[in-house]
Amino acid sequence: MLKRALALSATILISGCSQESTTTASDEPAPDTAAQESAPHQMTDHWIGRWVGVEGLVLEIRHKDSAGPGNYLLEMQYGLDADQRGTFEGQATAEGIRFTREDGEQLLRKADGEATGLKWLADKEDCLIVQPGEGYCRD
Repeated sequence: MLKRALALSATILISGCSQESTTTASDEPAPDTAAQESAPHQMTDHWIGRWVGVEGLVLEIRHKDSAGPGNYLLEMQYGLDADQRGTFEGQATAEGIRFTREDGEQLLRKADGEATGLKWLADKEDCLIVQPGEGYCRD
């Protein structure tokens, strides 16, 4: 009887420890998620350089060195009119690069050519999009 009680007690202790460690592990974010949230600029740093749209639209992404990691300068011709051009400051987020220009707050995000909504870019794979009809791709 004493052996049975000891065995039962040991089983209860072991299962209690097992449940506690499972609960602790599930409260922690997955390693990939934690890395992306802590450094979203690691994704957007790959976007630095020149991107080309249609009919003269172009986007040049550079680091904004004075502001630290995750801060960019976006030089863009984003429309056909001469006043649809400028250089804008952007900040990396988990979704892309957030920036503000005359037409409001924008989000530059990863896409493929089909998502741009532009038939001339439809077959491209490496693209960035602000909104349908405004996309920039690399070959």
